[in-house]
Amino acid sequence: MRLLVVGGSGLLGREVVRRARRTGHEVTATFHSHPIGPGGRRVDIRRRDEVATLVAAVRPEVIINAAYQQADWATTADGGMHVAAAAAETNALLVHVSSDAIFSGSAPEYDESARPDPITPYGAAKAAAEVAVRGLVPAAAIVRTSLIVASGESPTESLVSDLATGKRTGALFTDDLRCPVHVTDLAAAVLELAGVPGVHHVAGPDAMSRHELGVLIARRDGLDENALPTALRADSGLPGAIAVRLNAKATQSRLTTRLRGAREFLCTGSAA
Repeated sequence: MRLLVVGGSGLLGREVVRRARRTGHEVTATFHSHPIGPGGRRVDIRRRDEVATLVAAVRPEVIINAAYQQADWATTADGGMHVAAAAAETNALLVHVSSDAIFSGSAPEYDESARPDPITPYGAAKAAAEVAVRGLVPAAAIVRTSLIVASGESPTESLVSDLATGKRTGALFTDDLRCPVHVTDLAAAVLELAGVPGVHHVAGPDAMSRHELGVLIARRDGLDENALPTALRADSGLPGAIAVRLNAKATQSRLTTRLRGAREFLCTGSAA
């Protein structure tokens, strides 16, 4: 199968490319500012013409859009729309990766039927992209995910390491809850959901605070968990939801990929 992975230089994009190539798919991956080696194609998804030209040249059967910039509406919202428009023009299957940032955290949990109610510009951009994707490609798979963890390469893991070793100041919130997912599980699910229309939640079953997650990472990496500073997000003045629990049970029932919780993949290894 011919795949186009938009955002192939990111944490998730790299893993999707790796898994897809390992299973024999023909993969083209894009980047914007961080080159990804032979075969990588630079594209600015804020430019509709660049996206359309690339997709017309590659003629992918499946497009996976894992690109975003938290502080840039044009990349996250407009870019998502441009990728969807190109998918519609070429009749490609589309998997659009979204985020739990589209939710305010006011509900106890969110299943796939939950309506977005974002309270940050990034969440609003992600919600807008979902609207564009559904309008342009009704058969698209929209994959909402949570905090992504890897085997040392994620921003969360870098923060934990820096805090534990004193390289960076800051704190891990004890009241900020998410449902962490391992990048290998997420990438496998994203590939599996190509051609499965609708909204899908791909997140781990363990809801935990950023501090609890940090403690598990520190233990895995042999760091001093007691050196991790704590704070309350509610007292920080930072925008955004405090607790967002994605209910992924319906999506899990459709998948052969098992979505592990952080208490499992951080304590028993992360190979997949």
